[in-house]
Amino acid sequence: MTTYIGIDDTDSLESIGTGRLARMVAEIIGETGTVRSVTRHQFLVHPDIPYTSHNSGAVIEIADTTTGPDDLFSAVADAVMDRFVEGSDPGVAVAREEQVSPAVVAFGSDAKTRVLTQDRAYEIAKNAGILLEGLGGTGGGVIGALAGIGLARTGSDGRYLQIGSIRDRPGDRTVEELLTLGAGEVMTTGGKVLTSGPVTIPKFPQPSRILGRPVLLVEERDGGYYMLKRD
Repeated sequence: MTTYIGIDDTDSLESIGTGRLARMVAEIIGETGTVRSVTRHQFLVHPDIPYTSHNSGAVIEIADTTTGPDDLFSAVADAVMDRFVEGSDPGVAVAREEQVSPAVVAFGSDAKTRVLTQDRAYEIAKNAGILLEGLGGTGGGVIGALAGIGLARTGSDGRYLQIGSIRDRPGDRTVEELLTLGAGEVMTTGGKVLTSGPVTIPKFPQPSRILGRPVLLVEERDGGYYMLKRD
């Protein structure tokens, strides 16, 4: 059974950021379940939406957890609040795969193009039976927490912040290495599937989430390949 944990810290200049927070939470809950991945999902950037740099949320996907939804939510909430920084407005959502209704997916899609409200997020979560709570400040992070789950459920949004051991090996890699470390596929934007060759990686590999798989998209440059980071 797949469970999604959505986190949006909304951030402040002093906070560690949603992506790093989600990876830290994933490490904690990995003791009671199998963490498949942590993904990043981009939302609308708009003057009416508070954000620090990018307005994104993160989703942890876990399988075979021995912890019930209520206890899992409590564990995640505690981990988030232990790292709470004044000025951030974190929100957390926990949903089983079957609870991610079309309305939740639509909410995620809307978050990429529209300014949404907490009231709508809570209404959709309640009707779907999804645990959703704001944990500090204005609690505005509930919007991104729920939207992230909807987008993650589609299988074709965002990029992987953590999958396999790919984040542990930053810098330039070969295609062969990337496939071993966690990339499901390495492909050019033109659709050519690669099986070998060097790939220039500015920081660390960040495959896109496409059809539920980590696909590292690259473009040809100077006789080699260059990783593209996509939102």
